[in-house]
Amino acid sequence: MRVIVMVKATTDSEAGAMPTTELLEAMGKYNEELVNAGIMQAGEGLKPSSLGKRVAFDGVNRLVIDGPFAETKELVAGFWIWQVKDMDEAIEWVKRCPNPMPGPSEIEIRPIFEMEDFGEVLTPEVAELHDRVREKTAGN
Repeated sequence: MRVIVMVKATTDSEAGAMPTTELLEAMGKYNEELVNAGIMQAGEGLKPSSLGKRVAFDGVNRLVIDGPFAETKELVAGFWIWQVKDMDEAIEWVKRCPNPMPGPSEIEIRPIFEMEDFGEVLTPEVAELHDRVREKTAGN
């Protein structure tokens, strides 16, 4: 099963506070463990939402909204994509993570949809299209 593991933003991360050298080293070692265990497929930190944009959809209309965005606790400051056997394994790996922020922080784990999750609505043509896209984006 694939999961996205999201480091939730804090007031510090939204202010653009950079991590300490010690935290960068600890996270580097943790990421190396994840890679060596065959768990980590991708992972990155994100800049503050003040540098981001949102696009709101309403039918054919699109509205671009400039950051920063409200509710810091609902924002994401970084993420990993992991391949794990189940949610319990993901939880065990998250528990081993260094605290990603100075002070209190949270990490959220969410399963990623796989093509087989879509059942009957996934026609062979749509499956082939998604396979082509995944092949072209693999390794990017």
